[in-house]
This record gives sequence, structure tokens and C-alpha cells, in this order.
Amino acid sequence: MGRLTTHVLDTASGKPAAGVRLVLRRDGDAAVVAEAATNVDGRLDRPLLEGAAFKSGRYELTFHVGDYFRKRGVMLAEPAFLDVIPLRFAIAEDAHYHVPLLVSPYGYSTYRGS
Repeated sequence: MGRLTTHVLDTASGKPAAGVRLVLRRDGDAAVVAEAATNVDGRLDRPLLEGAAFKSGRYELTFHVGDYFRKRGVMLAEPAFLDVIPLRFAIAEDAHYHVPLLVSPYGYSTYRGS
């Protein structure tokens, strides 16, 4: 059964990023499919998509990292270099999709995890 999960790692501190707001939309659609925030382990308490909600297609997952860094007291320029990171990806099969984000105030990377 397919599901979509994520986690966020703050590479500047080397710790999980707790409290990062995530918003999932179908790519090109303004309607929110799912919204959540990372827990103390930088993970979600439940998948963003699973069961009947898990469907093939293109998605956009936004990570609101500027708010996370500001809450931690990180001095950011205004506007911040990275504030909201949009990540566009596609789901093509009924499988587990894990889309992590490794982030610092000035860079990020992602990949399809397991």
C-alpha cells in the first residue's frame, strides 16, 4: 500500500528539525491535500498520504524553513535566502515514497528515500 512520508534534518545543527510546517498540494492546484508539522524527531506523526488519499500524479510539497530557523534564533537576512522551499515530485506507483529534506539557512538537498 502506498504512502508518502518525510523528515527534515537541520544540517547546520546536525539535529532533527522540529516544528517545520509542511503543505502538500497537487502540482498546479491551490487546494491543500495535507498539512502537518515535524515532531521532535524531524518526522511526521503520520504519513502525508496513505490509503484512498494516495494517488499517482504530480505534487508540490512546501517546507516552511524560514519560520523554523527564526524560532531557533538563527539570524536571517530579510528576506531570508531560504524561506519556503517548494519541492515538486511525482508519484508513479503504489509504493512507499519517502521525501526527506536536509536543510541549512543557505542550502538544501533532497532525494527519494526508503
